[in-house]
Amino acid sequence: MNNQKSDNKGQKNTQEKTSWVDHPGLAGMDPAKLAMLNSFVQQSSGKSPQELLPLLMAAASRNRSNGTRFSNAEIETIIEVLKTGKSPEETARMDRIIQMMKMLQ
Repeated sequence: MNNQKSDNKGQKNTQEKTSWVDHPGLAGMDPAKLAMLNSFVQQSSGKSPQELLPLLMAAASRNRSNGTRFSNAEIETIIEVLKTGKSPEETARMDRIIQMMKMLQ
């Protein structure tokens, strides 16, 4: 019985990690951009907001050096997708991080 619970938990975690990729808002996005986002999501899993900021800054720097640019519409869509299913506290934290990023640009 414990194995069944463990299997269900593993399936749920896998679904949660990949479900954002299937969001309809991302349907038309360049696959290379989606792959880059997926890599960032994997690297940032379990990190606190304080730990996320340096990761986000490093990812943004790599993207600039690779010539990858996200349009404002893509950025807004990504933010909305990432907020899906989050608590009000989590979305508020995300909004604070976004504001910090905007101040650093």
